[in-house]
Amino acid sequence: MRILWGSPLPPIRSGVADYAFEILPELASLARVRVLSPPGWREPSNWPASLKVVPGDTPADADEIVLIHLGNNPHHEWLLHRLHPQGHLVPVVHDAVLHHLLVESTLALGDASGFAGRLTEAHPGAGEALAAARRAGHHGRLDPFLFPARGTFLKHASAVIVHSRWAQKLIAEENPGMRVGRVDLAVADPGPIDRSAARASLGLSGDEIVLMHLGFLTPGKGLAEILTGVAAACRMGQQVRLAVVGEGDGMKPLHEAATRVGIEDRLLTTGWVAPELFPGVPAAADLGVAFRTPSAGETSAATLRFFACGVPVAVGGNRQFLEFPETAAPRLTPGPSAPADLARILAEIGTAGWADRRRAARSTYLESHRPVQAARAMVEFLQEL
Repeated sequence: MRILWGSPLPPIRSGVADYAFEILPELASLARVRVLSPPGWREPSNWPASLKVVPGDTPADADEIVLIHLGNNPHHEWLLHRLHPQGHLVPVVHDAVLHHLLVESTLALGDASGFAGRLTEAHPGAGEALAAARRAGHHGRLDPFLFPARGTFLKHASAVIVHSRWAQKLIAEENPGMRVGRVDLAVADPGPIDRSAARASLGLSGDEIVLMHLGFLTPGKGLAEILTGVAAACRMGQQVRLAVVGEGDGMKPLHEAATRVGIEDRLLTTGWVAPELFPGVPAAADLGVAFRTPSAGETSAATLRFFACGVPVAVGGNRQFLEFPETAAPRLTPGPSAPADLARILAEIGTAGWADRRRAARSTYLESHRPVQAARAMVEFLQEL
């Protein structure tokens, strides 16, 4: 099998770039893979010698399957010119909402008519009205989630790959007759980790209950609910620390909000963590948290990195997160009760059943989320085509 792969690549600070770096060596052991070079990309020193990189404008050979990875951020904009009619185009959809990607490829470049045309194409009638409202200066926070714009990116696809059953059902219903394959998202196995050393590297003590958030920080990732839940747990007498690992524009507001609810001394922020140090960081946590409101249908790589380290994750109880077993992924009810749910879950830590949750987290990872498993599943789906 011959594959032409297009996605963000390290050192780009993107979850899809990390995913590519971890799955591509396994994929290259099963197929002949050529990797498109992103604009301005320089090969990192640890790039596998087995992976052949070609210029980003390299045309596909007639017998190559073109895997174009779509995510809801500007790191994918350079690939959109490849979404044209061709024999073997298979987009890999990482986010079920692609409205932000549409904005980055049109409005961000001054192309208002392109935005209106493509949004209308994806959402006839309503999309045109939304584009007109935006021209008049009116748009709302929920617009991207109500108008996800998937159709304009998938219209020329031979098939589509997604990472969840929820996304598979959604895209199959929108595109009758199109093959939609599910290949579980994969992250590298960190292997055995000294949990005490992981904590010490972050300045965390062994007797603290550590709640951890991984990834780029935005207000939509449930920060208000997380802070409120931690404040409630602290007032119940629990020694909870909230560790926020990552970067983003939300850092200053996060510290300000923590101060307002009286837990500034319980908050630890690390900023960006170098890739060579990152795999073992989740092991420092007792509980991870992934609570996105609203959700763009992402399959959370952060959740899988916690699972790989044997750490349960409190997840938003909707859409793709419900596919994880509750033992590994206790639910946070979307809405005002989420902070209370989080405080109750934190109170479970250290009880007799918590070891079962840790084992379930690791088992969930081992079941289908290792790169070797994902690479095999991807090749098997492509062979069926």
